[in-house]
Amino acid sequence: MKRHNLAAIVICFVLAACGPSEKKDDGESFFPVLSFLRSQVADVDTTLNAIREYVSTDSSKTDTIFVHREQFRQLAEDFLSIPDLSKPEYKKRYREDKQFDETLNRALFTYTPVAPEKELIQKQEVLIRPDAGGDKITSIIINSVKNTKDSAVQKRMLWQVDRSFQIITIKQLQGQPEITTTVKVVWNEE
Repeated sequence: MKRHNLAAIVICFVLAACGPSEKKDDGESFFPVLSFLRSQVADVDTTLNAIREYVSTDSSKTDTIFVHREQFRQLAEDFLSIPDLSKPEYKKRYREDKQFDETLNRALFTYTPVAPEKELIQKQEVLIRPDAGGDKITSIIINSVKNTKDSAVQKRMLWQVDRSFQIITIKQLQGQPEITTTVKVVWNEE
């Protein structure tokens, strides 16, 4: 049997042992996404790789900008300012769903709000690739919505571990056309 198949079977047993998300009263906390992202930003602070930012608005031309290391944390602020769902106060406000997707060969930890209209984070997903040498987090996906009296802002954020992040912001101001801005920051192209 191949190693990755064995690792997938082990993850399936672990996920099955975790049980459904409704049984989260055992003191188990959610995956610490915010802490993980902070460690990723700290790693980029120490890398010597060139950091590039690509910005496009409404699918028009894309501007490419070389970014100073000191600016990286500011560009990642949308990720660093998310609520920390691993804190106890979020345990009853969010549901956790654990599953294994054989097509993607990934374990998925998905967090969705119990009352979506009251929460900024509408969906948060952690994708983990099983590996015989140790499972590896590959991606984190965060979708947020912020509505005010005169505007609505959606953010679709993707963090590719050790490589890049992307933020798609869809802004709708009252009486104006929707504006979509895509920012992609790359520090490690493989």
